[in-house]
Amino acid sequence: MEIHVVRAGETLYTIAQSYSVDETILREANGVPPGGALAVGQTLVIQHPQTLHIVQPGQNLFGIARLYNLTLRQLYRNNYFLHGLPGLREGQVLVIAWADSPEGEIDTNGYAYPFISRRELSSTLPYMSYLTPFTYGIDAQGSLLPLEDGMLLEEAGRLGAAPMMHLSSLTEDDNFSSERAVWVLTRPELQAALIEQILSTIRAKGYRGLDVDFEYIPPAQREDYTAFIQALRDRLAPLGLPVVVALAPKTYAAQPGLLYEAHDYAALGAAADYLLLMTYEWGYAYSEPMAVAPIPNVRKVVEYALTEIPARKLYLGIPNYGYDWPLPYEKGKTRARSISNQEAVELAVAHRAEIQYDETAQSPYFQYTAPDGAAHEVWFEDARSMAVKLRLIKEYGLYGAGYWNLMRPYPQGWTLLNAIYDIRRER
Repeated sequence: MEIHVVRAGETLYTIAQSYSVDETILREANGVPPGGALAVGQTLVIQHPQTLHIVQPGQNLFGIARLYNLTLRQLYRNNYFLHGLPGLREGQVLVIAWADSPEGEIDTNGYAYPFISRRELSSTLPYMSYLTPFTYGIDAQGSLLPLEDGMLLEEAGRLGAAPMMHLSSLTEDDNFSSERAVWVLTRPELQAALIEQILSTIRAKGYRGLDVDFEYIPPAQREDYTAFIQALRDRLAPLGLPVVVALAPKTYAAQPGLLYEAHDYAALGAAADYLLLMTYEWGYAYSEPMAVAPIPNVRKVVEYALTEIPARKLYLGIPNYGYDWPLPYEKGKTRARSISNQEAVELAVAHRAEIQYDETAQSPYFQYTAPDGAAHEVWFEDARSMAVKLRLIKEYGLYGAGYWNLMRPYPQGWTLLNAIYDIRRER
C-alpha cells in the first residue's frame, strides 16, 4: 500500500497509469466522483489487486465469497463501492485479495446516531468489530432515555458487527449533565434500578457489551464513578459481556478541569474491560484553527495512559471529521463548522485550493475564499494523518480503534484501514 499526494497537472488517469493500477478501482477506493477533479495536495491510497473476479450471470456475493474461501465481510471491505449491499451486476470487477498483506489485527468500534442513513451505515459496518448506537442518556428521574436503535441493530446483525450499548450522562437536550451523573453515582437505590434497566435493555435487544461515557463529573464523585463501573462489570462479566469506558484525554494524573478530574485512569483501568482514549477535539468548534488530533498531543495521552493501564485494554480514539473556520478568528466569537473529510477535499477542489500538510501536527489543512468573499481555513484528516494514527495502535500495542463517528462518508479512510489491518469480528 502506498499513499500518493497529488501534484499540479496530475489526473486520476495519469496517476493510475504511473502506478499500473486500474483507474476505476483507484477511483472507487478513494471516493473520487466519476470524472471528478483532484485537488493539489489531495491523497490517494494506492493498492495493487492480487486476485480479481468478474461477476458471471447468476452469481451472487455469497457464492463468490464461498468460491474464494472468503468471508462476506472481507469481500465487502475489499470493495467499498458495494456499500455493504448484496446487489451485483454481470461484468462487475471485484477485488478478491490485495497484493500487500495487512500489518496486524485490531478491534474497531464505531459510533452512530439513529438518524444515520442506512446506506452510510451499511457501507462502514463491514469495517467494524462493534457498532455503538449513540446514546442511552439519563432522564430527570435517573432512568434510561429511549433510543430508536432498531435500524442500527438490524444492519449490525446483517453485516456481522457486534452491537455495543452506549450509556451516557446526556440529557434530553443532548448535553452532558453533571447533576444527573451525581444522582446516579450517589443514590444507591436509583443506581441499582438503572443497572437493572441496562441489563434488561441488553437482553431484550441483543447488545454484546456496554460502553459508558460520563463527562463533566464533579471531582468529589471520582471514587463513586469507579465504583459504578465496577458494579456494572460485576453484573456483565458473568454474561461474558465487556464494559468499555470513555476517558477524557489526560496527560498526567492530577490534570485539572471538570472534564478530567473524576476520570481516574488507574482505577477505571482496573474496573473496566476496555477503555477508549478520546484523543480528539484539540481543534474544535470554538478553538482557533488547528488540527483536530495533533499527533504530539495524541502521543502524550497514550504514553500517560500506558503508565496506568495495560495496552491490551486501550482503544485509540480516531476522529472521522474536520472543521471549517471562517477567518479572521476571534476568540469566543468564531464558530467552526464540522465537516466530513470527504467534504473537505470537495471544498479544496471547488475552490482550487492547494492542500498543505503540517508535519508537526501530522494533519492536512488549506485556506479558501468563499463566494461571499469570506476567507476560511479547513483542518481535516487524510490518508497520511489517518495512517499515522492507525499505526500508533501497532506501535504502542493497543487493542484497537474507536471511530467518532460513522455519520460522515469517508471511503478512503475505510480503504486505508482495510489495507493496514485485519478486523476482528466480535461475535
